[in-house]
Amino acid sequence: MSAIEANFDGLIGPTHNYAGLSHGNIASADHALEVANPKEAALQGLGKMRRLAEMGFVQGLLPPHARPHTPTLKRLGFSGSDHQMIVQAARHPEVLRNVYAAAAMWTANAATISPSADTKDGRLHITPANLTTMFHRSIEPPTTSRMLKAIFPDEKLFAHHEPLPAGAQFGDEGAANHSRFCSRYGDPGVELFVYGRQGLGGGKAPKVFPGRQALEASQAIAHLHRLDPARTLYVQQNPAAIDAGAFHNDVVAVANRNVFFYHEEAFEDPDELEVALRRAGAGFDFAFVRVPSNQVPAADAVGSYLFNSQLLDRPGSGGHEMMLILPEEAREIDSTRAYLEELTAGSGPITRAEFLDLRQSMRNGGGPACLRLRVVLSEPELSAVHKGVLPDEAQFERLEDWVKTHYRDRLLPDDLADPSLMGESYRALDELTEILGLGSLYHFQR
Repeated sequence: MSAIEANFDGLIGPTHNYAGLSHGNIASADHALEVANPKEAALQGLGKMRRLAEMGFVQGLLPPHARPHTPTLKRLGFSGSDHQMIVQAARHPEVLRNVYAAAAMWTANAATISPSADTKDGRLHITPANLTTMFHRSIEPPTTSRMLKAIFPDEKLFAHHEPLPAGAQFGDEGAANHSRFCSRYGDPGVELFVYGRQGLGGGKAPKVFPGRQALEASQAIAHLHRLDPARTLYVQQNPAAIDAGAFHNDVVAVANRNVFFYHEEAFEDPDELEVALRRAGAGFDFAFVRVPSNQVPAADAVGSYLFNSQLLDRPGSGGHEMMLILPEEAREIDSTRAYLEELTAGSGPITRAEFLDLRQSMRNGGGPACLRLRVVLSEPELSAVHKGVLPDEAQFERLEDWVKTHYRDRLLPDDLADPSLMGESYRALDELTEILGLGSLYHFQR
């Protein structure tokens, strides 16, 4: 079956701020409580989307979540109008920062998606992540579910599942710990689930930072998606990599079709993993690009987000070459710049590197791969996607004008206590749902 891989990026919201809430994310901690620039952040993100669309990729977007999330304040005992609850919550800055979190912009954590070529019933399966490890992210699943159902509405083609039950035992962080391998996108693939710990006990675990993805969550999603057990693999991320700041597997590994680009410290036994992948994917050739620590130390891999890149078929190559979309930071660190120069000059599958300015997202702890959710779509499935979230040039211009009209160019954590910021944000998002034709997505619209 013919299919393409689309990228759905998170559109960065009008309250983008550096709250430093993500324990284990070094960049997030390093820039906590600094001045953020929401306007620049959103324009950088739109610039990435536009660049990929210009290269011929199918590019979509997921709208921002409404922040502050006042229903959470109400559940925590705050009362009165939305304005009054913000005034009350201002006396509890940590609570306020959590309900204002910008983290939903990283749609790699929004859901796990299995293409119809891999599933027993021939439908594309979607499970929103429960994100239970971090309180500020656990707020997201209900809104994410509504968005995904609005964007992929045809139940004959798309199977929507509820997020897994809340609790550490089934902590699920979405596609940031999920890779798929295939010869062509429309062919049956091998799905690799990477976990950080065993939620029901046993096994190894990181010592410094939390292992966010539970094995049991990955197994449950594979069952829900009706995947072929012979073509489904589970492997633990190296606990040392998590403790080095690789809070998700997409900080140390990225895949596209038959190519796996990863750091040698990403997994404890990479040789065994490669053997297992070849066995599960009998019938197509793998190309493993394993980056040695003596060329790129783990700290540089994390600091540059070398692997939190987008690995894509190179336009015009007929699928025979691939390229990386990387943050500027990857060429500012000596080891990663030198490695990329050697990589793209060689005879391997990755022959080009393109760098984009995503500093606002990077300072908050997310690179190019964090910002996008990959969705393999057949022709009928692509035709069924809500068209308002697949921007053309005119739509990109309209979205950029919308950002320039509604977004601030300076935002500090103390600004979150100002109820007028909430009003600005809600008005902007109300207009956005009209631009995208998505209807009433948000709590304040109901």
